[in-house]
Amino acid sequence: MSTDSVTLTIDGMSVTVPKGTNVLEAARTLGIDISAFCYHAGLPVVAQCRQCLVSVEKNPKLQPSCQQTCGDGMVVHTTDPQSTLARKQQLEFTLLNHPIDCPICDKAGECTLQRLYFAHDNEDSRVDVPKVHKAKVVDLGPTIVLDQERCILCSRCIRTCDVVAGQHQLEFAHRGDHEVLTTAPGEQLDNPYSLNTVDVCPVGALTAKDFRFTMRAWELEATPSVCNGCATGCNIEIHHKHGRAWRLVPRHNPDVNKYWMCDEGRLTYHPLREHRLAGATVDGLPAGWDRAIRAAADHLAPMLAGSRQAVGVVLSAEASNEDNFALGRLAKAWGVTSVHVAARPDVPGRADGRLRVADVNPNRRGVQLIAEALGLGARPVAELSPDVRCLVMLGAELPGVAPARVAELELIAITPFERAAAASAKIALPAAAWAEAAGTVTSAAGLVQRMHAAFPPPGQALPAWEAIVRLASICAPATASGADKLGFTHARDVFKDMTQTVPAWSALTWAREARPLALRFAGSRG
Repeated sequence: MSTDSVTLTIDGMSVTVPKGTNVLEAARTLGIDISAFCYHAGLPVVAQCRQCLVSVEKNPKLQPSCQQTCGDGMVVHTTDPQSTLARKQQLEFTLLNHPIDCPICDKAGECTLQRLYFAHDNEDSRVDVPKVHKAKVVDLGPTIVLDQERCILCSRCIRTCDVVAGQHQLEFAHRGDHEVLTTAPGEQLDNPYSLNTVDVCPVGALTAKDFRFTMRAWELEATPSVCNGCATGCNIEIHHKHGRAWRLVPRHNPDVNKYWMCDEGRLTYHPLREHRLAGATVDGLPAGWDRAIRAAADHLAPMLAGSRQAVGVVLSAEASNEDNFALGRLAKAWGVTSVHVAARPDVPGRADGRLRVADVNPNRRGVQLIAEALGLGARPVAELSPDVRCLVMLGAELPGVAPARVAELELIAITPFERAAAASAKIALPAAAWAEAAGTVTSAAGLVQRMHAAFPPPGQALPAWEAIVRLASICAPATASGADKLGFTHARDVFKDMTQTVPAWSALTWAREARPLALRFAGSRG
């Protein structure tokens, strides 16, 4: 037997786990969900809610399973009468002064207390005296509102501030049934990771001002994706309904962001609704796809037939690998020598040695690898050659290019947004945003991660790679072969070609599509 593991018995079933594993986690590997409030796998164990008590043979007292380390030969009972009664009584004690306001609580439908009540108690209240009342709608800071009556004093939020943000901004005050959660002296809840406290709160005590009273949790659908707020590439879920994102929450990935994400990344869903380009335009006027593509071809053909120095192509560090690869392939087929990369400038002040980094582009590393593999010699867009008159650009922005220079250019923009440089484009082709199309992005660490389309793009917008394929189909040089006209029909086709071209990605495979999961079927997120 390995010296790094132990074998124990839980409810008559044998299980082998690594040394140091607690009983609660060992039970979960067997499909046994021991009820708990204060325990969170990403936080230090405090064992203060006493909701996870179990019987351990040869131990006279019930033990909190979150704190009880597994031992070799240990025998644990989680469903014996003693343990079951203790957990039921502790649950009743937790509900003693808890307000029954589920119909107006934002946590309803994903509340751990609500779920455990129906699973383990489901009895009428025996309280026949007035409940203890505490402050409601307590403003803790710029992002969070607290309802002290709902708080069950589990301390998850306190430990999240201490461990995840590294700032002690919350603590308990008073004692007994008047104990409350509050801000530490001279502090407010204002750190870059404050909204993680809403995720870990097992009840509706902490609510986000951004999401509060906007949508019932059980009406939302969840689609896995990757945060596009910076180069870290935090794994997330997009919670959406009616073709619209309502919130972003972290998705567990032990190698990237564990259980957390920053507040700034959570709010990146707002631009998905703003300044969207829903239909193709020519000279600022609405035009269908066919007319816009034909206008682009007519405009580019004379220049591509000449020296081609007048045509430039701009890849985007904010777009997916697939979008950039398709445009890079087209630039190579055209023989364009002026290829550039548009990337938002670094923000050194946001780097904190945790999840936030200075690079606020989700895919700068991916664009670099693609440009190198295709031999494009891409340079920053700020170094745009004065010979370039027409620019085929991916995205809406040209960072570092003076407004006067932008005004001189004839832009053909493949963009989700009608703002910045794209607002003055001669021809604008509507593209899907990151939450609306399948694809991949590459983190600063070089990890290629999959994004899934949560909902369709607005109007006539298409994935950018598909718009590029349409452009290539009627705007290829006379010498271009059929392959150079980009015969992609699905994002996985682009991905397959890309992984065969970029050496560092040769072993990657296309992950299967993830269907949106209704949160009403996903169980509690507590």
